[in-house]
Amino acid sequence: MTTCQKELNVEREGDMASTDLEDLCWHINSKISTVKKILQLRNIGQDPSLETVLGKIAEESHALHLLLNRLEREVQRQENLSNSLKELEISIKEDHMAAIHLKENIPPHLPKKTKNCAADLKAQSVETTRFEEHVPDKKPAKAKKPIKEMELITVQEFESIPAYMKNRLTYDQINSFIEEINKAVVGKYKILHQPPKSMSSNVRKLYYRFQEEETKDTKGQYFIVDQDIKEFTQLKVDKRFHGMLNILRHCQRLREVRGKGIVRYTIF
Repeated sequence: MTTCQKELNVEREGDMASTDLEDLCWHINSKISTVKKILQLRNIGQDPSLETVLGKIAEESHALHLLLNRLEREVQRQENLSNSLKELEISIKEDHMAAIHLKENIPPHLPKKTKNCAADLKAQSVETTRFEEHVPDKKPAKAKKPIKEMELITVQEFESIPAYMKNRLTYDQINSFIEEINKAVVGKYKILHQPPKSMSSNVRKLYYRFQEEETKDTKGQYFIVDQDIKEFTQLKVDKRFHGMLNILRHCQRLREVRGKGIVRYTIF
């Protein structure tokens, strides 16, 4: 080793020793400072005049500790609630999308609900009976007979109709036709269920025409004729109309009874 190298190593060792000595001095001074603070606090704690202040500081520290614990529990509860709400939001969005999908993809061949005149008539009969209970001198009112309506065809029945008979008619068109027929039936028999004295002259003419069209073959049954179709609906009695009737006969929804030059469409 050369003389220069030896001198350089001695200088490095001196620098390292100087640095270590400074760190050691800082460490010792820090410990001394800590000890002084402890002694000062110890002396303060022994001072009677500061005992009350220290007691209040201890109480405040304890209260602050309890408050921090409550705050921590509340933060945890809010986090759990936030996570639950996020899960609920995801679930609602999924249900919403499913509902939209169902709304946009409703099967077109679901049978529509027919108007239930029987329920309305039954309700009216119950109200009338309750009223009559308070009038003992009068005879109880007779319950009105429900008007029979034609049932809508099902998808299976529609599919069983021969193609030549359906032609280009759709499932919805046939059921719409049935609903129009039911309008005529209900319109006619609402008049027949009323007392003639309460009718206007025009309605009374219809009432008597309905009675004249009755035969022994239609007694106790519900039927309409072409004139009733024109009176109570917007349907046209044309080739398409009779094609629809053929389908309803095929599906056993009505039958024809002829007599006195009139065709009567009897409801099954």
